[in-house]
Amino acid sequence: MALAALALTVTLAGCGGEGKSGSDGSGRQQITVAALPLVDDAALYLARDRGLFRKEGLDVRIEAVQQSTQALPALATGQVDVIASANYVSYLQAYDKGTLDVRILAEGARVAPHMMDVLVPKDSPIRSIADLKGKKVAVHVLNNIQSLTLDAILDARGAGRPVYRQIPFAQMGAALQKGEADAVHAVEPFDSAIQKELGARVLVDGASPPVRSLPVSGYVTTRRFAERNPGTAAAFRRAIAAASALAARSPDAVRQELPKYAHVTTQQAASLHLPLYPTATDVEQLRRLIRLMRQQGMLTKDVDPAAVVVK
Repeated sequence: MALAALALTVTLAGCGGEGKSGSDGSGRQQITVAALPLVDDAALYLARDRGLFRKEGLDVRIEAVQQSTQALPALATGQVDVIASANYVSYLQAYDKGTLDVRILAEGARVAPHMMDVLVPKDSPIRSIADLKGKKVAVHVLNNIQSLTLDAILDARGAGRPVYRQIPFAQMGAALQKGEADAVHAVEPFDSAIQKELGARVLVDGASPPVRSLPVSGYVTTRRFAERNPGTAAAFRRAIAAASALAARSPDAVRQELPKYAHVTTQQAASLHLPLYPTATDVEQLRRLIRLMRQQGMLTKDVDPAAVVVK
């Protein structure tokens, strides 16, 4: 994917080494983070706005992207140092193929009830999960976390699989309304917005067994960055852990943060379904995800999660 296609305007080079000072002469170490406007990212913005990065001596610059995979080339070349809301499926696949030696700095989010749903029009003839067989279902990225989790739910219930179409989250409502998709697999805040604006029905809770509490996204960097900047990586991880702890114990803090970056109003944020915000990366939970990926042919070999988690 050409860098010109990125939804990024990155003017900073990646952190070249420990002790790189901020542009204001403060001595803070600069990190550029690519991030999506999703509820998964709440800890990143809380850490920024609550001074948790500054406390750790970091100057964190956030660049907005519409898909975490768009930032893959920039991560590989060091134009960005970390990708937030990085869906684990894409990055584990890149690691599996040898195209990117990824490292997980911290977990971002795990699946919680209704943080993502399969939605259908209110007058749709699709009434049950079995009715999805052969139907067109929109997902943000093909062969990714959405199809992985939905296929796992369908398999557990003995239901047939749909045909997936790639449609960005922001365009899913229009696609559903125009009949370009029979159903959409939307995440918050788009999930609630589509329900409210179109009266769409929830057909499947995306957190249904066997994917409840499954890790879906995290803060990903490269082995090169982690090894060259161990102190910076550790400081970033501590700040995210502190922010995740705040998010976990105080959903109101998350809801107050969301209007600042997720394109939702304060009123909308009050009713969104939030994911789980883990304070530490759980290798055993990552193994659950890897097993599902192997079962569905998304990995060519077993990946040891302990090998890609920065300690």
